[in-house]
Amino acid sequence: MASRFFADPDSVLGTLARLFAADGAAREVAILTYSTPEIVESHYDSWNGGTYFYNLLLHVPINLYPQIEGAKDEIATAIKEKAQVFLQGNEHEVLSEIAIVPAVVDDPQWREKAAAWLSGSKVSNQGRVRSDNVAPLTQDGLLFRSRPEIHVYKALKATGVSFAPLPVFIRGGESYSRIEPDFVLIYKGITMVLEVDGDTVHTETPAEAQARTRTLQHEGVHVERIAASECDTPQKAKEAAEKVLSAFQKLKDAK
Repeated sequence: MASRFFADPDSVLGTLARLFAADGAAREVAILTYSTPEIVESHYDSWNGGTYFYNLLLHVPINLYPQIEGAKDEIATAIKEKAQVFLQGNEHEVLSEIAIVPAVVDDPQWREKAAAWLSGSKVSNQGRVRSDNVAPLTQDGLLFRSRPEIHVYKALKATGVSFAPLPVFIRGGESYSRIEPDFVLIYKGITMVLEVDGDTVHTETPAEAQARTRTLQHEGVHVERIAASECDTPQKAKEAAEKVLSAFQKLKDAK
């Protein structure tokens, strides 16, 4: 009889995602959360009562796969090592390999979309994000790291304020740096960075988060931070967006 891992991999992978989240391993959490698992029997050895060997295929959404392609073998190894805790005492079933592969999507319009991309109509300067903090979700053709971010995006879009989700900022020179804040907003002549903190894909400490936005703060940009729990529903995100606009007004009044 197959172990729970091979009979129902999804529930075990959910536990693995929590274990990786506790380690601050955002890449592994993203892969486990957004991939579709498939167990494939690779071969059978009849010696000593028989042993079944399985491969686990993790089918990753096509927008996520390019972000982790260079590190997919390292990620697969990390997942396989941590999964061994669920296979202890099971001598007749072996997890041979974990492979991370792009999910195949049945899209009859793929030729038209590819032609549009080649013509430049789909070019975007939005960040593909550091390899250790991928952005696996999309909305309106833009990348996001979490559902709360998407709720904030929709709420901000409804207010009419000008903003950029997950943009790329480069600072050149000897102290070269590249940062990708969650949102940059411009309202009534004031520029603000809005960061969403506290979900499983934002694993940095407050000190690390502060350091990441310091470059922009030194240029006079105001930074606001909201917790993921404050925007994990559309209604909460709407209330958070209203608070952001109030913060803009206070900054303008203080000038």
